[in-house]
Amino acid sequence: MVELITQSSFTEIAALLVLAAIMGFIGLLLKQPLIVSFIAVGLISGPSVLDIVQSKEQIQLLSELGIAVLLFLVGIKLDVKLIRSIGSVSIMTGLGQVAFTSIVGYFIGLAIGLDHITSLYVAVALTFSSTIIIVKLLSDKREIDALHGKIALGFLIVQDLVVVVAMIVLATIGIGSGHANGANTAIWQVATAGAGLLLFVILFVRYIANPLTQQLAKTPELLVIYAIAQAAFFAAIGNIIGLGMEVGGLLAGVALASTPYRESIASRLASLRDFLLLFFFIALGATLDLSLLGTHISAALLFSLFVLIGNPLIVMGIMGTMGYRNRTGFLAGLTVAQISEFSLIFITMGISLGHLQHDILGLVTLVGIVTITASTYMITYSHQLYAFFKPLIGIFERSGAPREQTTEHPVGSAYPVVIFGLGRLGTEIAIRLQQKNIRVLGLDFNPAAIKHWQYLGLETEYGDITDAEFIAQLPLKHTQWLVSTIPQHHAGLSSEDTRKTIIQLTRSAGFSGKLATVSQNSIETEELKMLGIDLVLDPFQDAADRATELLLQGLAHQPLQSQPS
Repeated sequence: MVELITQSSFTEIAALLVLAAIMGFIGLLLKQPLIVSFIAVGLISGPSVLDIVQSKEQIQLLSELGIAVLLFLVGIKLDVKLIRSIGSVSIMTGLGQVAFTSIVGYFIGLAIGLDHITSLYVAVALTFSSTIIIVKLLSDKREIDALHGKIALGFLIVQDLVVVVAMIVLATIGIGSGHANGANTAIWQVATAGAGLLLFVILFVRYIANPLTQQLAKTPELLVIYAIAQAAFFAAIGNIIGLGMEVGGLLAGVALASTPYRESIASRLASLRDFLLLFFFIALGATLDLSLLGTHISAALLFSLFVLIGNPLIVMGIMGTMGYRNRTGFLAGLTVAQISEFSLIFITMGISLGHLQHDILGLVTLVGIVTITASTYMITYSHQLYAFFKPLIGIFERSGAPREQTTEHPVGSAYPVVIFGLGRLGTEIAIRLQQKNIRVLGLDFNPAAIKHWQYLGLETEYGDITDAEFIAQLPLKHTQWLVSTIPQHHAGLSSEDTRKTIIQLTRSAGFSGKLATVSQNSIETEELKMLGIDLVLDPFQDAADRATELLLQGLAHQPLQSQPS
């Protein structure tokens, strides 16, 4: 059967895509990201299992194009304005995590018998976290706009900058890896060519990027084709002049990072990136001998524990020192408890330069499988993990947590209505209640929503209703209605569990008033009533009822139309 598949390159690619779809579905059932499934496809299709990868040149070509597109998307997000906006906490914590992981990882490598160069490569590889995984999981949990979500996105930007520096350093080291005289000549040649490429990028950004993309954007498909062409072209130029295709791909993205269409380009290329990355992992698996990976199991487990435990701890330590609450530091720290696809690309570059033995790629691959798999569940069930570890992590929080001081409610403060969820519905309800001289307190974990409410002159406080500690300090004694206007999506927890959490935490905090929440359909309404919700708000039904009422009023004032004879 395997021989039949490998007789044709097209049949071989088709078999690999079918295998990827099957493994992706299994990963979906196990709540794992595609990267884990792609790594599994690479290992299964490799020589140690099915051995169906025979068209190595074609797959390698797709793999290299995938790397160019991936690094292009990294470069296109490195806008100077965005870098300035990430804040001191993201910069300090991101750099602290990178430094801590690199230094400690290096000494761990030496302790288990790796040489200095290998230890350094592995340590740096362990500093990269997966943007794809973190953004996807936080988005699914609706925490991308929460304080810890914004800080985590800042980490990713800092790590992307480290990726850029690491790739350039590797390219420079690669230039000088030959004989002394030839190396000196090559360095000057590449330095000159590299300076010319960099000057071209600067001029391109200054005079060409905006008007060019503005014209191309009139045909979105052409804009996407051009972006792919630029990624491939710059990668090829980088490879020709000696900087490497990785640096070329990064510069291609940087050249378009300041354009107003960068988000559109990035979103349209995301699926292509994922598709092409599949072939990177297939090419990776085709070079790995699973029988040799057993020699690295103990080292892989040690490095994995270091990433899973050490990275969150250093993030918590730095954020605690800067005045953030334990809960924010814990939730943000869990997001960096894995390595990424960049780690494997970084090690692959080291192998191509002759600095590393090929078996080190197997070691880092094992670390990737373990940390990505484990951290996915850690992020998904982050709130439960925080509740479990809360008694053990008190040392990380400064007294008073000055960066997240909650509002001091005066003695006797009374809020007849407390609203959780400061979106459009919650805001409109609060405005109308305030117009009726009813005092309202709004709660949300989105700093932008908090700022908007404060601009409107509404009383508000940052917090998460699933945090028992936060609920306990709220002035709920005289509250008559607690209203949740957040739609109940399946975000890590089931919707029923979320509603039960709201009921349990508020009741245990002494809330004796009534509960109201939104519903999306009649079936959900009945479930909510069974859970003890006093008032179910259905925005769509309520709006339809009001619209029908207004229409009927209008019809009542219209003269009856004469019937046709």
